[in-house]
Amino acid sequence: MPFITLLATLLALSAILYQLGKGRALRLSGGRPGVLHSLPTYYGSYVALWCALPAFLLVAVWIIIEPMALQALVLNSLPETVRQLPLARLSLITNEMRQLAASGDYRFASSPEARAAAEHYRDLHQIGFAAMAVLVLTAGIFGGRFALGRIRPALRARNRVEQAILFFLFVSSTLAIFTTIGIVLSLLFESLRFFSMVPVSDFLFGLSWSPQMAMRTDQVGSSGAFGAVPLFAGTLLISLIAMVVAVPTGLLSAIYMAEYANPRFRAVAKPLIEVLAGIPTVVYGFFAVVTVAPFLRDLGNQLHFSVSSESALATGIVMGVMIIPFISSLSDDVICDVPDALRHGAYGLGATRSETIRQVVLPAALPGIVGGILLAVSRAIGETMIVVMAAGLSAHLTANPFASVTTVTVQVVTLLVGDQEFDSPKTLSAFALGLVLFVVTLALNVVALKVVRKYRERYE
Repeated sequence: MPFITLLATLLALSAILYQLGKGRALRLSGGRPGVLHSLPTYYGSYVALWCALPAFLLVAVWIIIEPMALQALVLNSLPETVRQLPLARLSLITNEMRQLAASGDYRFASSPEARAAAEHYRDLHQIGFAAMAVLVLTAGIFGGRFALGRIRPALRARNRVEQAILFFLFVSSTLAIFTTIGIVLSLLFESLRFFSMVPVSDFLFGLSWSPQMAMRTDQVGSSGAFGAVPLFAGTLLISLIAMVVAVPTGLLSAIYMAEYANPRFRAVAKPLIEVLAGIPTVVYGFFAVVTVAPFLRDLGNQLHFSVSSESALATGIVMGVMIIPFISSLSDDVICDVPDALRHGAYGLGATRSETIRQVVLPAALPGIVGGILLAVSRAIGETMIVVMAAGLSAHLTANPFASVTTVTVQVVTLLVGDQEFDSPKTLSAFALGLVLFVVTLALNVVALKVVRKYRERYE
């Protein structure tokens, strides 16, 4: 039974028990729902929760425990010579075992032992899943049966259901908080390992970035170079170009939509602009590689100056187009929230519409606009797919927008692609870059939220 089928079966079983619980409550009321403590739907929800919650809890426990348990069982079945291999080699074997078991194609196994381990892993997984499915469905049925037996007119079903929902909301919020803490700690611990190998000053202020580590100490560049200044400079250059494109266009479009456009045109144009925010970033990357970069290169050839095929200008322009709806939508909302009393006062003093916008509306909306721009800047700095596809891979310290540059996110993706060892400065440098990126974007978001909060406190 596939996993999705199991989930669908649980949902169908919960729906059936919901109807049974609702019907039982109506029967016990003798056709008079008023004698029930709660609405009949709450009794149905009470039964459905008793079916779904234990079942889904067992599924969650199985998802957490199953990979570790299967790996331990399979490794214990391997020969003693294999189990005594170094941890890095053993990790590669387990990764290959999982991949072969997931695909079911054992033709590309590196050894007969790896094939046997993958087959054993797959067999154990199937047996464990079947046992889990039976246990989960049994728990759901018995939970629903138990809840049906407890239904009485005096049962406070609404209170129980709302308490369950409140607990679910509390768990969800707590999980989100702990996820954030886990992300921060994982970045911090791995970054500390990197900084134990490479000085912080060399990383933050070094002018050469070449993280490739040689296999032998006698090779050139065996120690690597981890000066991240070229990466920071490339990220800022592309983000600056993006904001030069996005801020004027987005702000002017917001002013027109809020102050000049008639409602019929606004109802059509505003959703069309916001469609840009829903386009996948990989599409923007294709657009930059296939259309914008060749156009700029050919234009540069006609004007007799060199433009790289992976120039910062092409990447920044496309990223700016992607950010336009963020600035436009946020600025439009802020401008529309400016009290009409300010506009009417300006008109009463004889100001024209353009003077009112320039001297009254925009200054009043400026904190909210600045907050939206800062959020857009953090979005540009953290963008990955466009720069991975359109920007270069070589770290060049330059301010020339026509040259090829790389960014922090490009290097993070490059360093972590494929099977990597997590005990070398090359791989650990990705975590240090991620930590710097996280701190910068967090600072921008904090500043933006403070500015927006100041605006809201002023005009609410």
